[in-house]
Amino acid sequence: MNLEDADQVVEDAAHVVEFQLGDEVCAIDIGAVDSIVESKQVTRVPRAPDAVEGVMDLRGETTAIVDPREFLAIEGDLSSDNILVLDRADDKQKIGLRVAEVTEVSGYAEHQIDRGDRLERIGTSAIESELVRGVIRKGATPPGEEDAPDDEVQLVLWLDIDKLIDAVSADENADNQV
Repeated sequence: MNLEDADQVVEDAAHVVEFQLGDEVCAIDIGAVDSIVESKQVTRVPRAPDAVEGVMDLRGETTAIVDPREFLAIEGDLSSDNILVLDRADDKQKIGLRVAEVTEVSGYAEHQIDRGDRLERIGTSAIESELVRGVIRKGATPPGEEDAPDDEVQLVLWLDIDKLIDAVSADENADNQV
């Protein structure tokens, strides 16, 4: 591989934080994550949407805690103290996503990511709701090489965090208009 090819791989790569969410492995862009913290006492907020567990004090700042499984229709237990605190400039307050376990920080080449029309064959509510940027095929081999066996390729939902938070906000606005 020459230097020009190396630049292309870095340019096309997705850099993500991977985490367990119920029975699924999901990821969000590493640039969207401020920190990973353990949950403290969460105070429920009256009339908040189901996805909003409540708020907690994080370093003197009120942080809304969101359970993204509500919008992704993901099953499984979420008994966890892990919170991914988001770093989004437009947010009026900090937002944290409750996740089961943060597993790794990874980079993926373009050939490992299914997007757009290639997602139509995967039927999940997250894809249908357009809350997913793509599906990462972890362990997929580059074009021109022999395909990895299906049991060696793990699918990771690459979430569009902006659309997910917009969905929570839309749900909150709908709840408050009663």
